[in-house]
Amino acid sequence: MEQRSAPDAPVAVVTGVSSGIGNGILREMVRAGWKVFGSVRKPADAQRLSSELGAAYVPLLFDVTDEAALKRAAEEVRRALEGRKLSGLVNNAGIAVPGPLLELPIPELRRQLEVNLVSVLAVTQAFFPLLRTRADGGRPARIVNVSSVAGRIALPFLGPYAVSKHGVQALSDSLRRECMASGVDVVVIDPASVATAIWDKAEALDLAPYAASPYREAMRKMRDSLVANGRRGSKPHVVGRLVVRLLRAARPRPRRMVGRGSTGIWVMTHFVGRRMVDRLVSGALGLTRAGSTGARSRS
Repeated sequence: MEQRSAPDAPVAVVTGVSSGIGNGILREMVRAGWKVFGSVRKPADAQRLSSELGAAYVPLLFDVTDEAALKRAAEEVRRALEGRKLSGLVNNAGIAVPGPLLELPIPELRRQLEVNLVSVLAVTQAFFPLLRTRADGGRPARIVNVSSVAGRIALPFLGPYAVSKHGVQALSDSLRRECMASGVDVVVIDPASVATAIWDKAEALDLAPYAASPYREAMRKMRDSLVANGRRGSKPHVVGRLVVRLLRAARPRPRRMVGRGSTGIWVMTHFVGRRMVDRLVSGALGLTRAGSTGARSRS
């Protein structure tokens, strides 16, 4: 798929492109004629993607939580642009920290928020000076923040992840309104089930730390359900194509869902009451008041 971008090709920065959704976004953007600076954490991934995609892809080596490395990457992009401006920034990098909130080690919650939420703002602050604004002439740049349907509906044992993705929604709304003076637009996409290698990792998730937890069986049911649905999900390129459309659109909706199961999530969050969702989810996982796998014994 090696491609060489045109000299006047639009240019963007995308975080977390080594695999999964980020890789799907990268490949669809390159296919659509973009030049992409894409972040990876391992030199081997940078070399692999460069050999596959050619000059249309420029690797950036940094972890989104490493402020010093992030600043170096922004300076690297500034020099490479030679006075040009970025047309897009896609904040995709993220992780999922599972666990029952009542038993979750607090450092794990901090790690989840640092990667999925704080880094979105850190990356945006680092690269915003390189984005095209109204003052530069031409159409201002667009920022696309990758959230999740977990930013719309919070499931048990995915509380840390849901908190981070709800935060991305709020951050994006505030940022979009603050950026109106510059003309830079901010939109959010909420992927539902997308078939990536993350589900292999989820299936291998070690529940040993919660061996004595009353939630153990419910956690196993949740893991197995997520893995089964995820493997039947949409391909990552579906998300990538949406990102390309959002970057090109003159006035896109500020929030979009994509992927298998997104329609059901939309219906549930718009027409089903929260108490009903509580009952549906708790019933499926056995988290009922009487005889619950998640209820502590009173004896």
